[in-house]
Amino acid sequence: MSDNHEFKISIKSYFSGSPKLIHKTCSTVNGYPSPDISLKLMMVKRKSGCPDYRLQRQLRGQLRLLENDSREVMAELSARLLSIHSDQDLIVVTFKTFEEIWKFLTYHSLGFINHCMENLFLDQSFWLYSQEEEETGIEVYINEKSLNLMYRSLLVQEGAFFVLCPDNLVRKIMATDNEINTYFETQALDEDVTGGSVDGDMTMLPNASLEPLIPFHHIMSEEMSFQEGDKIEILGYFIECMEWFLGQHVFTGQIGFVKTSHVKLDVSRNKPQDLDFLEAEELSFFSKEKDLEEVVHLLKQTSTTDVCSFYRIGKYEFYSFLLHKTQEFLKNFKNLEATQAEEPTIEGKNSPSSPNVEIFPPPEGPCFHVHQDDAQASNIFESLILFLNRKEYDINFKNLYDFSYPFINSMFYGFSEEEQLVSFFTLAREAAKKADMSWALARLCFLLGRLSVKKMKFSQARVYFEEALGAVSGGFSDLYFVIALYTNLTVIYLTQKNKEKCAHVFDKATSLLMGIPNYICSTDLESEILKYALKRTILSQNKHAEARACFLLAKHYSACKQHEEALPFLERFQLLLNDLGLQNSLSKNCYFKLAESYNEKCLPHIVLSCIKVTSSQSPNTLANSLKRIDLVIRNAPKLDGLRKLRQILPSQTAPYLIQALSSVFTKEQKGLRSIIYLSLAKLYSHHKWYGKAIAYMMKALNSVSAKPEETINYLVSLAWLYILYRQHDVALAILNAIVDSSWSNLQQLGIAYNMLAIALKRTNNTKEAAESYYKALCLSEETDMTHNQAIALANFGGLCLHAAASKLAEHYYIRAVKLFAKLPSMDCGQDFIQVLLQLGCYYVGGTQREKGRFYYEWAFLVAMETNHLESQLQAIKLLCQFYSTVVPNEAQCVIYNEYQLSLARKMSNKVLEGQILETISQLYLSLGTERAYRSALEYTKRSLGIFIDLQKKEKEAYAWLQAGKIYYVLRQNELVDLYIQVAQDAALHTGDPNLGMELFEAAGDIFFNGTWEKEKAVTFYRDRALPLAIQTGNKTTELRLCNKLVELLVNLKVYEESLEYARASLMLSVNLGNQLNERIAYHRLAAIHHHLGHCELAEHFYLKALSLCSSPLEFDEETLYYVKVYLILGDIIFYNLKDPFDAAGYYHLALAAAMDLGNKKAQLKIYTRLAIIYHNFLVDREMSLFFYQKARTFATELNVRRINLAPDHCYKSS
Repeated sequence: MSDNHEFKISIKSYFSGSPKLIHKTCSTVNGYPSPDISLKLMMVKRKSGCPDYRLQRQLRGQLRLLENDSREVMAELSARLLSIHSDQDLIVVTFKTFEEIWKFLTYHSLGFINHCMENLFLDQSFWLYSQEEEETGIEVYINEKSLNLMYRSLLVQEGAFFVLCPDNLVRKIMATDNEINTYFETQALDEDVTGGSVDGDMTMLPNASLEPLIPFHHIMSEEMSFQEGDKIEILGYFIECMEWFLGQHVFTGQIGFVKTSHVKLDVSRNKPQDLDFLEAEELSFFSKEKDLEEVVHLLKQTSTTDVCSFYRIGKYEFYSFLLHKTQEFLKNFKNLEATQAEEPTIEGKNSPSSPNVEIFPPPEGPCFHVHQDDAQASNIFESLILFLNRKEYDINFKNLYDFSYPFINSMFYGFSEEEQLVSFFTLAREAAKKADMSWALARLCFLLGRLSVKKMKFSQARVYFEEALGAVSGGFSDLYFVIALYTNLTVIYLTQKNKEKCAHVFDKATSLLMGIPNYICSTDLESEILKYALKRTILSQNKHAEARACFLLAKHYSACKQHEEALPFLERFQLLLNDLGLQNSLSKNCYFKLAESYNEKCLPHIVLSCIKVTSSQSPNTLANSLKRIDLVIRNAPKLDGLRKLRQILPSQTAPYLIQALSSVFTKEQKGLRSIIYLSLAKLYSHHKWYGKAIAYMMKALNSVSAKPEETINYLVSLAWLYILYRQHDVALAILNAIVDSSWSNLQQLGIAYNMLAIALKRTNNTKEAAESYYKALCLSEETDMTHNQAIALANFGGLCLHAAASKLAEHYYIRAVKLFAKLPSMDCGQDFIQVLLQLGCYYVGGTQREKGRFYYEWAFLVAMETNHLESQLQAIKLLCQFYSTVVPNEAQCVIYNEYQLSLARKMSNKVLEGQILETISQLYLSLGTERAYRSALEYTKRSLGIFIDLQKKEKEAYAWLQAGKIYYVLRQNELVDLYIQVAQDAALHTGDPNLGMELFEAAGDIFFNGTWEKEKAVTFYRDRALPLAIQTGNKTTELRLCNKLVELLVNLKVYEESLEYARASLMLSVNLGNQLNERIAYHRLAAIHHHLGHCELAEHFYLKALSLCSSPLEFDEETLYYVKVYLILGDIIFYNLKDPFDAAGYYHLALAAAMDLGNKKAQLKIYTRLAIIYHNFLVDREMSLFFYQKARTFATELNVRRINLAPDHCYKSS
């Protein structure tokens, strides 16, 4: 190699022609810019391009919810999620390697990003709504300049990469630190056709812009040249960038290789840019899909409901314009019966589906017995040599040329080891040579060479292949053999690194593979030759030729079952089709092939995006719609880790099912149309769109071929839809028609009677409902269907409860449970669960609560066994309610709520998850231990995060406040004020004064109900909550706040201020007519005046409070209140006003109340007071002695020390 000369170009000058970075964020990696990329998501209407603001708000909500939960799809798109800014509708991603950004750009170019975002952020109902109006979807806007800069900067970080120069040479670039070192060579390509570096002189790089090669082209990044050429009659394809093409001399008819550089294309007859680059037969590669009968069978399975097989348990759930259609159908129903009776039943036969015709369909070819005995083998040799000596291609030769060696087992027999076959071929070769049968000799040498390759004997294989090449002596009558021979010989030379010999055949083999359509793949190393061909197409910038090379490589790898290797070539092929503007059936079929490949790699988001792109291309045939439905069914359940039993079609199938209906159906496919209608009806019914479901069921009825059983089944399903839609009169009309029909079998009659009963019960026709249930029960016993019998009994139980016959209801429920218990849970699980829950509710609502709990738990276990999440949730909710309100048990309640929380997560129900977290927090808080408080805090913070995501400001505010309350209990005072302040800000952010008022009051309650810093409550009550209550005119809240302020200020001994709020409380109580609060207000006013020394006023208000008490007294608490107030009044008069006579009167009233109550302590106290007054002030010795003796008696009983009747002591103790 000659001396190398290094030329250094700064990064700045290298990228001088590149767009400038305009993105606001830019980090650096090893000194190179590595910006993040923002994806802006907008909901737009597809036709008009106008934004849809309603759906945009929904999208923004989903962005908030999935801020920490969307990495899966980003990884699938080969991007790294940095953050989500829901307020700006932005997703920020980055890329760490060049391969990551290349894959992302590929998906972006193929149009997958938009639909991936739709599957990630939009719920299932979106695919149903989008059919109702102008199609709406997510449009992703990407900063292309930032993406381009990141692409180039990551390319530089690779260290070495390749660029395409203006002179159409590929040169290697070395990047070190902040400089790029450029090396390139000028030596001819021919000196090293095997790839790798080429020695040559180093040449100064001109100061021109360089175009980096995309990663797909990097596998072909070495120096090579190409020339334009002349014209000759072309066999196959003329590809200018190939060194050779196969041509036929016009005058002599001679066929042979022609150098492209020696001919010139006749432009008047050929337009290279318009040349097709794939033969029609080659397109079968794209259409070799799975049998669509499987998809149809799957649609039949999913569209068939058990409504026509099993009874329904009564549950609640029409378009008026459909009513007349239903009535019209029922009028014609008997005519249908009569017509059907006259017509013979014709079983439709599916015409054998004509699969895509293969280029080389497997024939019933000749077979040869392998004899080791020369004498016996001679006859076989003769027939074999004659067979192999045909000059032209025979269809039976395909197995001889194919890379998978099918001829070993298909054409030859009678040998146990391959060595015997080799010996047989060797003898046959000698015989062919002696007979001078050149084509037989060539083919036998070819077979021997292939068997040598199989045993890794490459030198021996080379000899055989070279002999075969010499034997045909330039003959091209069997082109497929010539291609196979050249390809295998070239691969041997490449394997042995025999550059000299390889140079003579390599380009010819390449030209044959690229130029001759439908050749037979004869070696698994064919890809090395095709990759070389791809290099030349890239350097020539011939996109048609590059597309053909990509197609051949994808086809080769697919044939070799190397789907991972085929995928990049398929992607590149599709991108080239898009660039060439070939949005035709070929492009659509390529997208389908891509979808199958992505399905193999388990990339469900990409698969769904791929088929979404195909749906926008026309025409849309029935077969294509079925392919899309099949791919959706296989991939939609994988989204978000969902692994449910396939009982219902994914809602993403709705657009494709509707699309299928617009296709042309053959006579044999009429039944498929009704299956699609049924599938849509079931899909819409599942999502509770009963009006649409009824519409499609009516269409199914109109399309059905009037078979008796099908018609009745469709009518049964239609009747059930009307019941779910609460159109019971219409349902009754349909069901009566079914009951009267001679077409109905016993099972259908039973189902109809059961539905009749449900509809009659809901219209309060209890007697008729009971009769129908009885008939349904008898029919279920007659048909020996235990499942239906159990449901009929359970429905009888429900009807009895409806009629208030509880004991009879219990009897039927228990019978139903016994029957269900005998059946497999997987078959009857959901019905069994409903019956168990109904029976549990019956017991819990009565007196047998433990029995109710037992049935709740049984239902929960069955739901777990059947893995039915909705039923588990239903049972768990009832168990939580049982342990929280019926038989309170905090520990059990926490356990079941924890499980309910896990179910909410599995079902992706964020609203329910937030509610459960709130509940668990409250449960832990009620336990009263520090550990429980910390657990409560954890759950509160988790619920807070969810409420923030859901933008539930009220819930968010209360969650902040709850956290502050828990910090208060934990005595972490520095955080209490912070959390309360944030809670206030969240409440005020809503602009709702009522919420602010409630939250300020709740904040004050934290301190009011606490044990320290009670004075902080005053600020919240007086300064924040009370003004808002007055502003909003909420008198009830104003009264409650005044009461709290009075109590709080009294406890703080701020009597003067408390007096103001006590008066306000009294006024509000009077205005509201709240007698209890009025009495409380009078009592508090009295107490405050007492503290302030206003004894007369205190006496007045106490008496006003007593006057509001009910008479006669109803409760002991009221009597006790009399005792306390009269005792206080006596003390005020006696000690403060010094009036023993009036005091004695109050004490007598207190004594009467205490005696009525039987309160000995109060009586002791009052007797002592009276004894003192009569002994010292009223001077009535007899009464004094009487009261003293009474006091002594109670003192003895209560073990109280000796009573002192001295007045000074009494005054002192007072």
